[in-house]
Parts: sequence; structure tokens; C-alpha cells
Amino acid sequence: MSGVEAEREEIVVSIEEDLEDIVPGYLENRTRDVASIERALEAGQAEDYDSVRVIGHSMKGTGGGYGFDELTNIGARIEVAGKAEDRAGVQKGLEELSEYLRRVKVVYE
Repeated sequence: MSGVEAEREEIVVSIEEDLEDIVPGYLENRTRDVASIERALEAGQAEDYDSVRVIGHSMKGTGGGYGFDELTNIGARIEVAGKAEDRAGVQKGLEELSEYLRRVKVVYE
């Protein structure tokens, strides 16, 4: 399998059936986070990096609770990059988040 094919593979995440009503909204909020981070990068001010840090922190805290351990990891990286006002790090985290959201497929059990 080539690297391009691997990038396009679905990321299957098994979620408890009782979360089926709230998971779509949770993932939609993460899509909104992508847009918020993009706006913050465009502005590039200290307070914008603080909002990136808060988004990352929130994602780090909630991802695993919904069954999305990788969102916890991505959120932690975004939080650290936002705190350091590391534009390249935030951009990398943003790309990871966007790619994850494009590829994730939820299966309810």
C-alpha cells in the first residue's frame, strides 16, 4: 500500500452505542475548531494563540471520554504549540486534526 493510500484509509473508532446521539455533534464541534484555529493563525496575535491553546486543552480533555483517543493526542499537541505561540506547530496540529476528521468512521457497539 502506498503512502497516499494509507492516508486515505478510514480510521475506524468503536464507540459505545449509548453515545450515538451526541457523537455527531461532538465531531461537528471539532470541525468548527478547525475553522477557529485557521482564523487564529491568520490573525497571529498572542490572544489568538491563547484561544488555540484553550481549544487544544479542551480537545485533550474530552477526546478520550468520547472514545477518540487520537483527538486527545492531537489536542495535547495543539495546546502545547498554542502556549508556545509556535505557528508551525499549530499548523501541523491543524493538519493532523483536519486529516483525522476526514478519515474517522464511527462504529457504534
